[in-house]
Amino acid sequence: MSRFRGVAGFLGALGFLMAGHAAAQAGGARGDWVGAVTVKSGAVSHLAFHIEAGASGLTGTMEALDQGLADLPLTQVEAKDGHLAFEAPTIGAHYAGAWDAAAGGYVGQWSRGATTLPLTLVHGPTPSHPVVTGLDGAWDGALDVGALGKLRLVFTISTGSTGTVGNLRSVDQGGFPGALTSIVHDGTKVTFEIKAIGGVFEGDLSADGQTLTGQWTQSGRTFPLTLTRRAAGAAGPAAYARPQLPKPPFPYRSVEVGYDNPAGHNHLAGTLTLPQGAGPFPAALLITGSGLQDRDETVAGHKPFLVLADYLSRRGIAVLRVDDRTMGGSTGDVVHATSADFATDVEAGVAFLKTRPEIDAKKIGLIGHSEGGMIAPMVAVKDPHVAWIVLMAGPGIPGDRLLTEQGRLIALAMGVAPDIVARNGALNAKVYAAIKNAKDAREAHDQAKALLIAAGLSDAAAEAAVAPAATDWFRFFFNYDPAPTLAKVRVPILAIDGSLDLQVPPKEDLAAIKAATSANPDVTTLELPGLNHLFQTARTGAPSEYQSIEETVSPAALKVIGDWIEAHTR
Repeated sequence: MSRFRGVAGFLGALGFLMAGHAAAQAGGARGDWVGAVTVKSGAVSHLAFHIEAGASGLTGTMEALDQGLADLPLTQVEAKDGHLAFEAPTIGAHYAGAWDAAAGGYVGQWSRGATTLPLTLVHGPTPSHPVVTGLDGAWDGALDVGALGKLRLVFTISTGSTGTVGNLRSVDQGGFPGALTSIVHDGTKVTFEIKAIGGVFEGDLSADGQTLTGQWTQSGRTFPLTLTRRAAGAAGPAAYARPQLPKPPFPYRSVEVGYDNPAGHNHLAGTLTLPQGAGPFPAALLITGSGLQDRDETVAGHKPFLVLADYLSRRGIAVLRVDDRTMGGSTGDVVHATSADFATDVEAGVAFLKTRPEIDAKKIGLIGHSEGGMIAPMVAVKDPHVAWIVLMAGPGIPGDRLLTEQGRLIALAMGVAPDIVARNGALNAKVYAAIKNAKDAREAHDQAKALLIAAGLSDAAAEAAVAPAATDWFRFFFNYDPAPTLAKVRVPILAIDGSLDLQVPPKEDLAAIKAATSANPDVTTLELPGLNHLFQTARTGAPSEYQSIEETVSPAALKVIGDWIEAHTR
């Protein structure tokens, strides 16, 4: 591909720029096109598009190669005046690009949901796959993982013009399907492998070809798994209901807003919900947890910030929720940004709220979830216009201790044997020490990787495990101790944790927050029984439950937050 682009640039220098443009105008969009998008996590998704002339215009199909998806239909395919556009309705995506002779293809944008990413399409062959017969269709099964319940899995196999491809989707954990790396059918023996997660299914095909009985192996553990071929046209496993999702009519106004952060040289977009009446109203600015998220803090099929904003606005409190950098309508550097940089985005949000006549500038508070609960105190110490803060599972202990305990608790909840947890914990302690003591990100990466390879991990596995160590965000979070900042907060604080939170251990966390804020006369710390890190009513608190729990935010947690804010904004 790089060679092709170089040739295109060379021809352009000789004055042939218009040749490619004319070809596009003349219907040159027909054929096979390939490209790749890089998502916010850094993962690359390779896409292939096949466009041809139909009776009533251009038609086409697409493949998501890294997800094992093939023959997805394209609609509204248009190629005119050097522009190419089409829809991929099956996955809710859209592409629009313009011919660029230097790039040797169409340079444009790939949009899916609230995310828009750059995508350049160039002519090229789609990788071919072996043809595997007798397995096409959707195969449904459920993995019994003990205390964590059952995880519904769907393996989808399809054979098309480029061979047989397949993917695995975990219905209860959400996310886009992952491609099967290998599909083998030898007599009655069937094997599916997906290297990205180190998983293998091995089973026997029944005489009628409708059932696969076998076992799933991943991370050294084996579980029985039976897959049943879904009848043609039958519906797949139903998505979980989200009964708390707000539905109109709403007794408040929603205003789309945008403002700039001078410190970060970026733009932020969000939604401001305003109670009925003229105001001025007290206001809450919501701060998301770690990872790039939209203004609703969408996670595991839930929209907790949308539910929280709806609840508070019905109680007379204005709420501003904002897309993280590069999400939705927001921009900004995320490659080098740390929690301290994200804090400047919050400062810009407080400054914006002060300009709104509907907002009482003396009653602006912050509600931070998880990492957001670490950022809120940073802003409250620096910005005198912050009147109060609510910490929802906000860290009170140093990042390295938090990550160590988080890993231990989640492993135990997943059923990993205590001796293995202890052994892994000892290795993690060495890795974390290397990261903490390294003089820079490169040294942290290299030393941590060497330790993992010495412990028996492959080079690829070790690289994947330590990649975050090379990021500015991780090293800041890892080395950050929230206590000194919490000690400087002079405004009222509500800190709440769920008793089943495995990501921020509640007893240690709340004790640290209470100790750090001992000089503050208005601090409330509460451990809410039976709630997890998302403040859902849970069974074990394990992250794998988040998706299957229909409740988005416990009504008890909402009431605690609403009552406390009301008491502090009267």
